[in-house]
Amino acid sequence: MAQTILHKAGTRGHADHGWLKSFHTFSFANYYNPERMQFGALRVLNDDQVSGGMGFGKHPHNDMEIISIALEGELQHEDSMGNQAVIKPGEIQVMSAGTGIYHKELNKHADQEVKFLQIWVVPNEKGVTPRYDQIEIPNVGKNNQLVQILSPSPEDEGVWIHQEAWFHLGKFGQDTELEYQLKQEGNGVYVFVLKGNLEVNGQKLETRDGYGIWETSSIDITASAGAEVLLMEVPMDI
Repeated sequence: MAQTILHKAGTRGHADHGWLKSFHTFSFANYYNPERMQFGALRVLNDDQVSGGMGFGKHPHNDMEIISIALEGELQHEDSMGNQAVIKPGEIQVMSAGTGIYHKELNKHADQEVKFLQIWVVPNEKGVTPRYDQIEIPNVGKNNQLVQILSPSPEDEGVWIHQEAWFHLGKFGQDTELEYQLKQEGNGVYVFVLKGNLEVNGQKLETRDGYGIWETSSIDITASAGAEVLLMEVPMDI
């Protein structure tokens, strides 16, 4: 029988630094909850909002797969690998921190906020050579389907990371029912509702709710018109 855990939007950790408003699904920085350390290999799910012209100064990372998904506005990125880029809505960025990197992230515009998800996944290999990638997410919202945006293979759709993980994004223009088949035995799926209303295996979910499911081979999703969802399939044993 499938195991589940429900994280309602209002139960997340919250930090308000003035220029930064952040909601933490899992323990992060000054938010510590021993019952919310991670979901399998999914270690961080931060829902960030950064004021105009502000951002995160230069800081280090190592041995972590770091994924950023822009929701509104534009996020400017610079790193010690020499990359300079702007992440826009409809794009996904990934960094394998590996042996160590420095980077900074700034709101590109002074007159508007930027909203983005920062996601950390524990890698299946330490000490890898740092790498960077960024792509436009294709076909999101077409035919009311889930679109794969991340996988373990550079030959597969989306960006890739050092972990047996698959992410899918869905935007639904009409009421839709579909089934998601897990890619690998022993994995679980963390469902994060970006917008609107969903049901997953009968569990009703609303905007910014999170719902983890494991010990199952598939999940059933009923999405209302206007719903947007991110599915993150990750190994549960790390």
